[in-house]
Amino acid sequence: MARVAIVTGGTRGIGEAISLALQAEGMTVAANYGGDDAKAAGFTARTGIKAYKWNVADHQACLDGVKQVEADLGPVDVLVNNAGITRDGTLLKMTYEMWREVMDVNLGGCFNMAKAVFAGMRQRGFGRIVSIGSINGQGGQYGQVNYAAAKSGIHGFTKALAQEGARAGITVNAIAPGYIDTDMVAAVPADVLEKIVAKIPVGRLGKASEIARGVVFLTGEDAGFITGSTLSLNGGQHMY
Repeated sequence: MARVAIVTGGTRGIGEAISLALQAEGMTVAANYGGDDAKAAGFTARTGIKAYKWNVADHQACLDGVKQVEADLGPVDVLVNNAGITRDGTLLKMTYEMWREVMDVNLGGCFNMAKAVFAGMRQRGFGRIVSIGSINGQGGQYGQVNYAAAKSGIHGFTKALAQEGARAGITVNAIAPGYIDTDMVAAVPADVLEKIVAKIPVGRLGKASEIARGVVFLTGEDAGFITGSTLSLNGGQHMY
């Protein structure tokens, strides 16, 4: 029977690439999304992957959403925490709402979703959880104290939860992408983007499919000895 995977923020950008890559591996994928119904419908029409709408920052919505997925598709074996937002600004200009919203979605969403699937994974003796962090959670970024803090928190969350799941057959890992050719990065002013690319040793932006490849690796049946790790996929921009 095919493994069931949930990808949050799974209908566009990096999330869409992950959903398609897991589908290509033979998994039954549920793509969560939070906003654009028309784009989600178009995604389902193109891919055949069912889309489910809920806000990952809402704890009860996550519990209810996972229950619906399991009723429709079966027990969830794989969770990819990909949903994320930005609300950039220097600390002097950042409002509490900008801080709170990013923390609730980017980091709180990881807790909410893991809470919804972890007990079932433990009972069945198998699980794969991969959360998408960021190079900016590793090295920081001007004007992103909220985003960098949330993404850095993902890396700590991963290491702690990995210890809880290890003996139960549940691996918990993170991927820290560098700058990827997505709509979010496309919104960066051209002169700023040029400076960013100049600092990437491979000389280009990453591709969403390259992040998806990392997710496929970490969620594989034969990946049971990899847990508590952060896989940096950044073209050599940040090494430590």
